[in-house]
Amino acid sequence: MLISTVLLPGIMFAFYGLYFQIINMKKLVFILSLALSVLTLDSCGPGRYTVTAQPSVPVYERPVSPGVGYVWVDGDWYQSGGRYVYRNGYWSRPRGHRTWAAGVWVRKGNGWYYKRGHWR
Repeated sequence: MLISTVLLPGIMFAFYGLYFQIINMKKLVFILSLALSVLTLDSCGPGRYTVTAQPSVPVYERPVSPGVGYVWVDGDWYQSGGRYVYRNGYWSRPRGHRTWAAGVWVRKGNGWYYKRGHWR
């Protein structure tokens, strides 16, 4: 009788306490791993090389259009060897009913990075 009235509730309370500690620990581990993965994945992806000043666009002559229906795709900048290199523009046929959105320089903190052009 002593076991069922005194010891059993005490043992059950101890197990429930341990159970809730394990559940809270699992939640803590989950939240910490989620935060770590967000911070890690945020640094992944296309890297942005930042410069202190926007480079000047080289002057060149645009070639004649190869035919009707072509659009001019502005030259853009790409990263190479830790710096930005300019690639001249070119003529291209539009892709479906899309238009070309030219790349832009974006200010970020104390520097600039280039957001490449794309079809939209």
